[in-house]
Amino acid sequence: MNKKHRIAVIGLGYVGLPLARLFATKYPVVGFDINAERIKQLNQGFDSTQEISEEVLQSALIKSNPLIADLGVDVSDSDSHVQVQETTGLYCSSDINDIAGANIYIVTVPTPIDKHNRPDLTPLYKSSETIGNVLKKNDIVIYESTVYPGVTEEECVPVLEKVSGLKFNQDFFVGYSPERINPGDKEHTVDKILKVTSGSTIEIGKVVDDLYKSVITAGTHLAPTIKVAEASKVIENSQRDLNIAFMNELAKIFSLMDIDTHDVLEAAGTKWNFLKFKPGLVGGHCIGVDPFYLAQKAQEIGYYSELILAARRLNDSMGAFVASQVVKLMIKSDIKIKGAKVLNLGITFKENCPDIRNSKAVDVITSLQDYGVDVVTCDPWADPKEVLDEYKIISHQNLDDLQINKGFTEKFDAIVLTVAHEEFLDLDFSASLKENSIIYDVKGVLNKNKVNKRL
Repeated sequence: MNKKHRIAVIGLGYVGLPLARLFATKYPVVGFDINAERIKQLNQGFDSTQEISEEVLQSALIKSNPLIADLGVDVSDSDSHVQVQETTGLYCSSDINDIAGANIYIVTVPTPIDKHNRPDLTPLYKSSETIGNVLKKNDIVIYESTVYPGVTEEECVPVLEKVSGLKFNQDFFVGYSPERINPGDKEHTVDKILKVTSGSTIEIGKVVDDLYKSVITAGTHLAPTIKVAEASKVIENSQRDLNIAFMNELAKIFSLMDIDTHDVLEAAGTKWNFLKFKPGLVGGHCIGVDPFYLAQKAQEIGYYSELILAARRLNDSMGAFVASQVVKLMIKSDIKIKGAKVLNLGITFKENCPDIRNSKAVDVITSLQDYGVDVVTCDPWADPKEVLDEYKIISHQNLDDLQINKGFTEKFDAIVLTVAHEEFLDLDFSASLKENSIIYDVKGVLNKNKVNKRL
């Protein structure tokens, strides 16, 4: 097995870019993405996901492809790895020819669900086709995308074989190392999170493990099989989804009892083994999606998952619940609902992160609109164009557009904090509210004495 790793990372989003940048500190790396505009921005040193700073990205970028073989050698027709330059660094491209010189391909594309909550493996199929067009003997393809157990070997490998004409575990090999990126988290970066690894053979498992171990300072855990590694990832987010669902159910119960849920959790949290989860809006591309992958696979093999799907239904209901709570508070304050003006703070799926995928703040907004409320949305992290394209919602990115802390041209009947961006935490809302108004804190991060209710 050739030990001179030459890496191509397929998909340069929240997962792929940080990983490619990390590997580029020790290996020649080409980051590939079909989005030409994304590649253009990255080559200019700008990362719209804000996972990599301009300074760090600029220091990693190189201007020429480090995977290009010596002059006179065509790597696409070679049955074995050819001698290439030893340059380290990251070269970003949307040209498939630029990844032909790699011997390690790492797939970091998203794994979404469709409108019926069924797994959509299209990005995996397409990325596997892309790799199959340049795959050579002895190459290794490592998948990081979150999937249900069996997808790598039963769904992706056949595509690689068909397109490349090569034989699995004879001509080429695969591995699986589930991503553990936490978008917006500048403390737990990719190198500081222990990595699960696996391979299609014992030998390849060791190669994959050693590869990640060379850059992951937190260490690695070599799983016995690819299916075990796949299962370990999908239950991580399913477990969190279940725990938050319990908190959300408690929030609904305690609301009927007129008890502050956060006060209850603070008291219960004094016990050493109490799990400190909080109620909230569970969206994003991981926790709000991954449980459906496990439930779908379970159903295919004849088991209907009651607990996982019940948790999903409960968490998906929270946007409408928050809206109903806000409306009830407004009615109690004698605020006319139809035409009432409400300021919604936040539309990304989590705090201090620009990712708007599967945002449940949108459910709060649309549910309030169903009541006839006029909702104004502000989020300093979200790209207004992306929000408009994805959700048909106008979002203000600049806080000064709404003159927060200075008083609005038109004051609000209510403010709903749905995302705990740091920019929101110290704002003085008093000048922005009508005399008879309410503040609802979904995240439980504002001063308790200054809000009417917390989720």
